[in-house]
Amino acid sequence: MAASSGAVSESGAIPKWQIALAVGTPVVLGVGYYLYKSSKTEDKGKKSSEKKDLVEKTASSDSAANAATPPDPVPETPLDKARASKNKGNKYFKVQKYNEAIKCYDSAIELCPPDQAQDLSTFHQNRAAAHEQLGNHAASRHDCDRALQLAPRYAKALHRRAKACEALGELSQALRDVTAVCILEGFQNQATLMMADRVLKELGKRHAKEALQNRQPVMPSKHFVQTFLSSFAEDPLSDCWRKEDTSAPTADDADLRGWARACRAIQTSSYEDVVPACSEEIESAGPRRLEATLLRGTLHQLTGQNRAARDDYTVVIEDNASSSKLRVNALIKRGSIHLQLDAPEASVADFKKAIDIDEKNSDIYHHRGQINLLMEMTDQAMADFETAVKLKPDFPIACVQKTYTDYRHACATENRAKIAKVNEEFKSLISRFPNCSECYVLYAQVMADQEKFQEADELFKQAIQVDPDRATVYVHRGLLQLQWKGDVTEATKLISRSLELDDKGEFAYETLGTIEVQRGNLRRAMELFDKAIPFAKTEAELSHLFSLRDAAQAQAEVAQQLGISVPTPPGL
Repeated sequence: MAASSGAVSESGAIPKWQIALAVGTPVVLGVGYYLYKSSKTEDKGKKSSEKKDLVEKTASSDSAANAATPPDPVPETPLDKARASKNKGNKYFKVQKYNEAIKCYDSAIELCPPDQAQDLSTFHQNRAAAHEQLGNHAASRHDCDRALQLAPRYAKALHRRAKACEALGELSQALRDVTAVCILEGFQNQATLMMADRVLKELGKRHAKEALQNRQPVMPSKHFVQTFLSSFAEDPLSDCWRKEDTSAPTADDADLRGWARACRAIQTSSYEDVVPACSEEIESAGPRRLEATLLRGTLHQLTGQNRAARDDYTVVIEDNASSSKLRVNALIKRGSIHLQLDAPEASVADFKKAIDIDEKNSDIYHHRGQINLLMEMTDQAMADFETAVKLKPDFPIACVQKTYTDYRHACATENRAKIAKVNEEFKSLISRFPNCSECYVLYAQVMADQEKFQEADELFKQAIQVDPDRATVYVHRGLLQLQWKGDVTEATKLISRSLELDDKGEFAYETLGTIEVQRGNLRRAMELFDKAIPFAKTEAELSHLFSLRDAAQAQAEVAQQLGISVPTPPGL
């Protein structure tokens, strides 16, 4: 989530298409699309009308007759008559007389001998095209079904059925069909790749919404919770968990109630007991009910219950008895929640309210800077981190986030002098904050970006020494092995080690799943994506994971249905 101290490094520095390139880039939905987006379009200057292009693709070459050509010979056999009707229909299609074209295709289908599968499939596909132009998507789908029964690898019919199914809301079938077309075309058709990406995103959103209605909250790992709590330099609840007594619960703890019980649960990492303890304090109208409401909201946010978290934060913000520090902390966290709930304007408003209450609170700028960085608003992020560091120059997380953002900006502006300066600033931060693993992790990512892989690997190793329980560092180091050496075995080993430390590591499951897709192990990839899904914190994260799973499933089903083997790179 945006508010966590690992907002930049935890999300993964290497895009999934780069993982694919490192492994060998076999067939995978999404990879071709990303590569397409970064390539140059060779025939950019060549344009033709959309309708003319559609007709040329729909009508077969033998229908290109015009008024200047000699009349067609009189057909003799039933097949000749059927083809003549089809050609007549194609002419009607070209002049947009779709109802007349359909009648001709009807006649062609009726006249065609049933053993002429190839011709029959073409006639059905052409009639489907006419129905599509009239908006008759159900009829178009039906004709495509028949065409594909006769010719299962008929790419044009698969593509047309995909469009009909998309229009009808049958997204799973649309994905299977467009996946088949991508495979048959060797992932070379840009329009098909864009359609696949669109359908995947829409299907992922649908599955995410369905999952959110019935999902049970899942507490993240202890390390994740601790990282989030430590990402606030001016947290009004810090006294609750920064006590030195973190020994195991004793018999006396059984007598604790309300806020005292919640604090003890935090101190002993018994996070499952925090919400019940806070609710006890709130329901009894105890003296720390507002602190308990803020803490309960924080745990709701950590377990992905964003609406419940938002409601708790709102209570704290609107209660006149709340201190300014409580209000500001609640506004920062609610601002992050609004963004996750796709309400960016409300998010902006909450951060502005927080500044109006206490413009000297560094947490406001630090967490807004993280959000801006995640949204690729680098200039705004730089300004926010600059302010956060001025207000709290000894808070290492804000300092290293600022330096990392400066690096992103220097790269975007191709400022080599600034890049060199940022490298020195990272070294200075490590000297100032040798026990902050984030300094090592972000500097390692910068070194990897500059293809200084040996230095990056050493920095990841140092991060592990400083914080051996930080599971995500193993994922980043595993990705580095792919980027650096193309070493799938070592990468998989390191990422698996991450899961030994944290079996709730969504990032690790997703990354392993992506690698397995590249290796052609689609069923295994689906299993890994399924393991990641319960630990997603937001609807956007869920949608992304479902898209990955749906893509792998579609490829597996299409490969089985059409008898196509998903290629695996040599040596894997």
